[in-house]
Amino acid sequence: VDMLSLIKQYELPYKFPEEVVAEAKSFGNEIDKKDIQNRKDLRKDIIFTIDGEDAKDLDDAIHVEKLSNGNYKLDVHIADVSYYVREKSELDKDAYLRGTSIYMLGRVIPMLPRELSNGICSLNAGQDRYTLSCSMEITPKAKIVNSDIYKAVINVTERMNYTDVQKILDKSDKKILKKYEKYIKDFELMAELATILKNKRKENGYLNLDIPESKITLDENGFAIDVQKYETYFSNEIIEQFMLAANETVAEKFYWLQAPFIYRNHEAPDLDKVKDLNKVLYNFGYKIKISKEDIIYPNEFAKILDDVKGKETEKVVSNIILRTLRVAKYEAENKGHFGIASKYYCHFTSPIRRYPDLFIHRIISKYLENDYMVNEFWIKKYEKRAEKRAENCSERERTATKVEREAEDIKKAEYMENKIGEEYEGIISSITNFGIFVELENTIEGLIRYETLGDEYFIYNEERREAIGEHSNKIYKIGDKVKIRVADANKALRRIDFEIVE
Repeated sequence: VDMLSLIKQYELPYKFPEEVVAEAKSFGNEIDKKDIQNRKDLRKDIIFTIDGEDAKDLDDAIHVEKLSNGNYKLDVHIADVSYYVREKSELDKDAYLRGTSIYMLGRVIPMLPRELSNGICSLNAGQDRYTLSCSMEITPKAKIVNSDIYKAVINVTERMNYTDVQKILDKSDKKILKKYEKYIKDFELMAELATILKNKRKENGYLNLDIPESKITLDENGFAIDVQKYETYFSNEIIEQFMLAANETVAEKFYWLQAPFIYRNHEAPDLDKVKDLNKVLYNFGYKIKISKEDIIYPNEFAKILDDVKGKETEKVVSNIILRTLRVAKYEAENKGHFGIASKYYCHFTSPIRRYPDLFIHRIISKYLENDYMVNEFWIKKYEKRAEKRAENCSERERTATKVEREAEDIKKAEYMENKIGEEYEGIISSITNFGIFVELENTIEGLIRYETLGDEYFIYNEERREAIGEHSNKIYKIGDKVKIRVADANKALRRIDFEIVE
């Protein structure tokens, strides 16, 4: 009921129209072998998917090998969704309306019907699948010296999950090591390459905002019974680094081709916001330097994030920085990506669950089919389409983010309804003119209202984001550790109230 109320509130397209499902079913479960001759046949390659244990729509697979010249070859294979979801088809119109899949705690509102997303488009192990692929030759210094984009047919060797891959890398589980014995070298090679890529990104000023997500466990009736930090491993980062490399390679290539395209842009933060941020960072002994020309470099943020790693204040500082940054969005013009410290960036790797990826797959396919000789009329038409699609995709993404966040807030409040009166340690995550927000170890955040802080009147210092007691001069500031008691929790209002335990 909680999730259905959100679906109603945001008028989300909950069910697929019959004609859309019928179209999805018409492709069956096996590829149409006729197109194999137009593709690179890589069915003999050792290829892996690595995802969460419960993922069902697998849209990316990888192959890594070491070349005789000492370089690495990385193949990123992405489900060729545009081969099935043709422009102006019923499937396409519906996917465009949705814009993205929405993940609402144990329930997904997918962009494409399950018949496609979990079926013929999903890169399931042991089954022939069509892909749009990007191969990169990468030096031990992380320089991409060669790349190629092409259509392929693959057959995934093994469907892996992050936990098992991490156990293989850590050599921590004999059973798992025995099971995947013949692939251990492959995973070690992946880890080696991912480390090289990650270190290079850090050098460039990549913002490693390690803000833990919440893992909310529901019982069979949909009630929240546990809230924890979502554990991520280095194996998650392997996939992240490989996908970033593919996204950048594709974006740069099509930027220089001056093709109509949708980029994933993240502009530099607003100067005034950075100055405000510095007032808060002052409390932690940090400062973002702004150049004489008023330019802000990602490195400045990256240095602080690196320094705060593993400290108690890591989460709080990361959050304050995150709030200062602009929101990334889809646009038809390339403006670079500040957070990734990248000049060219796009979303190419998730066409099952994001429309921008599907749209640029169509553009790429058109260029491949025509040997990169595309006429002016087509380009003009698609430039207009790219603008319109980018705007719609950004808007659908904003809605999805809001819904996903609210779904979490509802369940966190529900979980805390049974914890009233209990005491916890927390860290002050933000201070406003109406109260103090405290975050607990398990990612739950609650509000301490000033009126619950005894007879004292608290003055809010906006510049330094501090609350100062008028008589006692007691100061509360961001990053302080406090002991709280759960005073109230209300699922309907999505609100959790704390009070200080002296």
